[in-house]
Amino acid sequence: MEKIVIIGDGETAELAYEYFTHDSPHEVVAFCVEREYAKKTELFGLPVAHFEEVEKLFLPSDHKAFVAISYTKLNRVRARLYAATKAKGYTLVSYVSSKAFVWRNVEIGDNCFILENNVLQYAVRVGNNVVLWSGNHVGHQTVIKDNAFVSSHVVISGYCEVGENCFLGVNSSIANNVKIGKD
Repeated sequence: MEKIVIIGDGETAELAYEYFTHDSPHEVVAFCVEREYAKKTELFGLPVAHFEEVEKLFLPSDHKAFVAISYTKLNRVRARLYAATKAKGYTLVSYVSSKAFVWRNVEIGDNCFILENNVLQYAVRVGNNVVLWSGNHVGHQTVIKDNAFVSSHVVISGYCEVGENCFLGVNSSIANNVKIGKD
């Protein structure tokens, strides 16, 4: 099993721990947060390290990482920590639920969190650092760009484009051939 460090220690990090532990080939060995936000020293019996020194405690050559941050500040916090984690030398992993339907030629970037009951149809492309919460439909040949967050039960029809840093709320629907700009 590949060892991973989860960046974050809040609700999204707890969910990531659950999904990675029980539905992936990864072993979570630690969490980490930026020093100024550190309030815990352990979570689920695992250490919570300071982000500023995580690469010294959990070497990027021996560990991978996952940034488990929600859509705070229009995904900017997750995007910043994603870039900083890559700069430390970590390979970022994605989680795709075993209960998601992902067609054979779908492309998924790194640090994506794709939960159960998502449908990703023919030739969908999902960028880096994207969250697809539960129960979404992503139509054929749609592109979801980096740092987007798609909450539950969203329908995105075919040939759509969702721009960087977008947030799509619960039960929203996007018709065919619609492009949503950045932010």
